[in-house]
Amino acid sequence: MNTRSRDLDIPALARELRALGVEPGGVLVVHTAFSKIAPVENGPQGLIEALRTALGPDGTLVMPSMSDDDETPFDPRKTPCRDLGIVPDTFWRLPGVARSDNPHAFAAIGPHAATITAPHPLDVPHGPDSPVGRAHDLDAQVLLIGVGHDANTTIHVAENIARVRYGIPKYVTITGASGTERVHYFEIDHCCQRFALMDEWLQAAGKQRRVTIGRAQVRLARSRDILAMALARLKECETVFLHDPGECPECDESRRGLEESPVS
Repeated sequence: MNTRSRDLDIPALARELRALGVEPGGVLVVHTAFSKIAPVENGPQGLIEALRTALGPDGTLVMPSMSDDDETPFDPRKTPCRDLGIVPDTFWRLPGVARSDNPHAFAAIGPHAATITAPHPLDVPHGPDSPVGRAHDLDAQVLLIGVGHDANTTIHVAENIARVRYGIPKYVTITGASGTERVHYFEIDHCCQRFALMDEWLQAAGKQRRVTIGRAQVRLARSRDILAMALARLKECETVFLHDPGECPECDESRRGLEESPVS
């Protein structure tokens, strides 16, 4: 049997993305789980081609491209990002794609790629002056293909702007003027499972579109709407995105930062 006939073809997939609301000429931050939408014509590259077709020649496509390894110095020309999935790890390798020189890298192609991937701080991975923060400033849309808001890095930008006090000590390894060294920092991080609350909030406010494409649940929302909603909820409760104490080891570890920080 020829199973290729059941593959999602690239033009049809691009049309579905346009129908969902992907804006030609816009900035689109994409988080994906390819296994949830496959099979797609030409595999991961076919999905990337469909995304670029939906955006058109004036659009900018953005994907996370962080290092999998905190022990090895990051090299934007060589370091894989396999933990993020096959689509992001394919994307940064393609001709014309820019990738930021930072272990917390993002990759982008299009008119705004250089701005989005310009140097950004090591110690604030997902703050306003990060690739995803800059995408927000460019009125980006966020597209989640086969993943939920637990993969949505934009929510971390809101946590940084809200100056939440929870987080985890971390480090990355870089090659500096004096050789290889570790850079220690305090990252706003936790299990992120409660980012799923954004589904209910955004849907109720009419700020998110949600459909099935292929076998995948697909969500589309504006970065500015995500940020505004998250900030409003964080203002009501600083720990809204953390599990209750004792429910989650990652959130419990993050809470230690909250307990050790003075109330500002």
